[in-house]
Amino acid sequence: MGRHWRFVVACAFALATHVSTAQVIEFESAGLRYQALTKDGLTIMVAPLHAHVRDYTVLQIAISNGGRTPCTIRPEDFLYHPEFGEEVTAVPARTVVNSLIDRASKGDVIKLITAYESGIYGNSQYKATNGYEQRRQSALAELTSTRIKAAAAASAITFVQTKVLPGQSTDGAVFYSLAGKPFAPGFLRVRVGDSLFQFPVVP
Repeated sequence: MGRHWRFVVACAFALATHVSTAQVIEFESAGLRYQALTKDGLTIMVAPLHAHVRDYTVLQIAISNGGRTPCTIRPEDFLYHPEFGEEVTAVPARTVVNSLIDRASKGDVIKLITAYESGIYGNSQYKATNGYEQRRQSALAELTSTRIKAAAAASAITFVQTKVLPGQSTDGAVFYSLAGKPFAPGFLRVRVGDSLFQFPVVP
């Protein structure tokens, strides 16, 4: 991951100390509209990406554990509840990765990588302990084919089940099968242990 998120997380934590408990904080960075929520020291930030790939609508997330206990988070924990319609569960990481490798065109991959990196590198104040940048470098170091490298870089964006230890932070993209349509009004719900994080979705 780039150094973008240190500034973002620091802002979220600083603001959280001056507002009531469990209040969603909204801000813009690198052209994306973020929402942040902190509970028991754990901060989750979400922002819809402008780009979509195939039939996937993409949500950028970042997680920072400032608490005292580790937490495990899966992409399937991010449930989208449209105002009209049924609940939508994020697509499992393995399904997304296989789809990107098997069906995504070069243009799809470039669009996804460009949109994600534009947000993540938009600010130079943060370096994650276990995020996209680390995964990308690890994947590219082991590959030689340009086409496979592109798919691997896109796959590195995908958020997978992750155990976030105290003091650690990570990021990734969560994918929803919405026929490529943007998020409609509703809310996003994330349960981590006994804590429930809820963000309004306002297109």
